[in-house]
Amino acid sequence: MIALYLVAAIAVFAAIRATVEKNTGRKLPYVNVMNFAVAGAIVLLLDHPLALVAAAAYFVGSTLEANAIASTYAGGERRG
Repeated sequence: MIALYLVAAIAVFAAIRATVEKNTGRKLPYVNVMNFAVAGAIVLLLDHPLALVAAAAYFVGSTLEANAIASTYAGGERRG
């Protein structure tokens, strides 16, 4: 149970920092930390063998989303 509280505390800290931070580039790592924390909380909260699959699916989806946001923020792919 201590691990769940630790993950929740890290998620809350990252949420506060992402909300307070003005610079979008500095905000993105905190959003990634929140995604890690949610995936970890899924595994720690659900006592089922498929919880790992659900956490992996959430993690992959959130990673793709974060990469899309970062790519858009950086200017995206240039097509000529």
